[in-house]
Amino acid sequence: MDGNVVDNTQPTDSTGKQTSTSDDVSANTTDKCARLAPQANRLKIFNKVVEKSLQRLIVDASFHRFAQSFHPFYKENPEKTKQIHQQFIASLQKHIQDDINKVVEECELQCKLEELDRLCDLAKENTEDAWRPSGVPEQDISSFLMPYYKKQELIMKRELEKMRRENAELAKKVQDGRGAIASMEQRIAAAVDEWKAPLEDLRACISAICPEEPFDEF
Repeated sequence: MDGNVVDNTQPTDSTGKQTSTSDDVSANTTDKCARLAPQANRLKIFNKVVEKSLQRLIVDASFHRFAQSFHPFYKENPEKTKQIHQQFIASLQKHIQDDINKVVEECELQCKLEELDRLCDLAKENTEDAWRPSGVPEQDISSFLMPYYKKQELIMKRELEKMRRENAELAKKVQDGRGAIASMEQRIAAAVDEWKAPLEDLRACISAICPEEPFDEF
């Protein structure tokens, strides 16, 4: 076996199938994806980009480079080196794909890309001309801020009216409470007055029966 390593193998995926290493095919596929991008779903585009990037990574981790890095071992056992490289590529693909799937899941990328698609579709349906600066900064700022200020003014008026209604309701409740307290005080005073006459009669009766004992001690 000579010292030059010949790479007769193609990169394989986790299923053991060979993948293409042609840069022309990759470029054509990328151009095709770019042309289809306006119509395609962004998540599908993302998956294709990830797949193409993974393929390029596998191409860079070719058996030729792997054998050069472990050239003494390759010279002693080329078949074993080839098997190790295939296992390495399969494991590399699996772990990278798992990490990507985890990032997509944790960041909720699918929902965000679908929302972006929805916003783009809504923007296409909007036939109004987009805002453009007039060239006069004062007018541009005024045209931008005035609707905002008017909206805030309307919100403040609504809040003020709400607070006024709440204050009126609270004032009514306070007035009703004061009226209830005054009415209760009147009832208490009337009850006390009603008890005064019988109490005076009882005191006079006790004084007549027991004149020697002061009523206060009783």
